[in-house]
Order: sequence, then C-alpha cells, then structure tokens
Amino acid sequence: MQTNFLSQQFNAGILAENSTACPANATICDGTSCVLPEDNFNQTLSVALSTGLTIMLALVMFSMGCNVELKNFLGHIKRPWGIFVGFLCQFGFMPLTAFLLSLAFNILPIQAVVVLIMGCCPGGTASNVIAYWVDGDMDLSISMTTCSTLLAMGMMPLCLFIYTKMWTDSDAIVLPYDSIGLSLVALVIPVSLGIFVNHKWPTKAKIILKVGSIVGAVLIVIIAVVGGILYKGSWIITPKLWIIGTIFPAAGYTLGFFLARIAGLSWHRCRTVSLETGMQNTNLCTTIVQLSFTPEQLELMFTFPLIYSIFQLLFALLILGGYRLYRRDRVKTETDVEKTAQKEDSKSSVKVNGGFVSDEMK
Repeated sequence: MQTNFLSQQFNAGILAENSTACPANATICDGTSCVLPEDNFNQTLSVALSTGLTIMLALVMFSMGCNVELKNFLGHIKRPWGIFVGFLCQFGFMPLTAFLLSLAFNILPIQAVVVLIMGCCPGGTASNVIAYWVDGDMDLSISMTTCSTLLAMGMMPLCLFIYTKMWTDSDAIVLPYDSIGLSLVALVIPVSLGIFVNHKWPTKAKIILKVGSIVGAVLIVIIAVVGGILYKGSWIITPKLWIIGTIFPAAGYTLGFFLARIAGLSWHRCRTVSLETGMQNTNLCTTIVQLSFTPEQLELMFTFPLIYSIFQLLFALLILGGYRLYRRDRVKTETDVEKTAQKEDSKSSVKVNGGFVSDEMK
C-alpha cells in the first residue's frame, strides 16, 4: 500500500514538472486543454486603466476648453460656414471612408466596428497645436474641435447605427450605445468648465492648457504600455489593420483640404479644416473601446486607435514640414524680388537725376 502511494506521488510529480500538463490551479482539465481562473492582476489593471483613461481624458478635454475664447467661438457660431464644412467632413466623409475601407479590406466585424468608431470620433486637440504651426485659423480650429465634440453626442451614435448594421444585425456584436453616450456627455462638462475658466481667468487657463497638452502625450504612452500588458494578443494583428491605419488619416487630410477649397474657403482655413478632419480624438476612441467591450473583443480591436494615432501624427508632421519649407522658399523669393525692385528703382532715379551708376548697380 505504501509503495503504491509513493508511486502515485512520483507520477504526480512528473506530471507537475511536465510543461504539457495542466497547471495546478486549473478549474477544468482535459489533457492539455485547461480552464484557468480569472487573473486578478489583469482584472485590477483593467479597472485601473479604465479609471485612469477617464480621468486623464477629462483633464485633456478641460484643457481644450481653456483654449476657447468665448467671443471668438460665438462669432464662428454666428457665421458657421467654416464649421459647417468641417462638420460635413467630420461626420460625413470620415464615417463613410471608414465604412468603405472596412469593406474593401474585408476585416473581421469587430475590427470594422473599431474602425468606424474611430471614423465617427470628433476632432482631436492635437490639431489645434499643428494648426498654429501651419498658420491656420486658430479660432476656426478651436471652434471646430469644440463643436464636433458637442455634436458627437448625437452624430456619433447615429453614424454608428447607420454604418455598422451589416456587422451588428447578426447579434454577434452589440454596440453599447448607452456607454458611448455617457462617455460623450461626460466630455461636455470638462469642455464647458474649461471655456468658463478661460473666460474668467485667462492667465490660469494658459497654464492649464500646457499641463493638458503634456497629459495628452503621457496618456498615449500609458495606453500603449498598459494595453500591451493587458492585451498581448492585440499586437499580433492582421496587416490589413496597419494598412487601414495608414490610409485612413491620409484620406482625412486630403478630403478635408479639397472640400474646404471647393467650398471657397481661404488657404489658411483649408489647412485648418484638413487638420481637423484627419486628426481624430484617438484618446476618446480608446476610452470608449476600453469601457464598452469584453476582454476577448479588445484583443482584436484595442491596437487600432494606437495605429491611427501614430500615422495621423506622422502625416501631420509631414504637412508641417512641407508647409515650413514652402514658407521659407516663398519668403526667400519675395525678398529677392524686393531687392531687385529696389535696384531697378535706384537705377531709374540715377538716370533721371543724371548721376553716375556704381559698379554694384550694373
């Protein structure tokens, strides 16, 4: 009896050491197929990420509101042509582009949903910074970002309802409109508070704006690091999502610019509308996705907002670099023309006055 007991212990030890055997904490075991209890660390980290994302996004949106001057904002509301063109780009062309790209590349339904959520998001705060550096219309840029955030409360659920029907009709995917709606309503409060703070205490608002821009950059890094730990499988994704993440922002910048030009807007406003269209609020998209879907679904969709964020920033920097080169060459050309004109004027005055011409003027 003792020999049999020792033999069983020995065999159990071998099974425990064997890498193909089920772990000791498995709840159900069938050969090498095991069901493990839920990882408390991952669950805690997921709750922490969701909470942190919500708080930091609120701070970023609050700082965006601190950049809005109430007088200029109301002025654009009274003359809304530029805002209307931006609205058409933001909630007309971007969701349609997302829908067409999802169809063209035949991606999974849950991945199509995250592409469409990104396409329906309002403009991002980074567009205001880039618009400043490309000599855009800052009042229009800020007004467009603010209005698209406010209008997203109605337009985002509507666009998602229209464009996701072919993927959600099967009931395999259920869009959490209540969660999306609450996320958007919650954004209106910090933006409104920011506008009020800028109206009452403009000096303090500038400090808050700087802090918010830093927090926004940190937020992207945190999302990437913590998301990478939580959803390791999300980085092993089909190349189709990388291609869509490259084409999508480029299409947004291009469509926004040409539509603004067709609408008769000035060049600096065309640049503004282009940036507002292509630069989406990727932080909002990530927050909505994180709060609205299961961990299994997140494995397939969590990475796309990060991909879009990388390429929208890359293309924005290329636009900025191209504009700066163009501006430098144009200023140089204008300076040369002015110098030539001055020399011609000097020569003509010499001829009229009968004076001599120096070697430098010949």
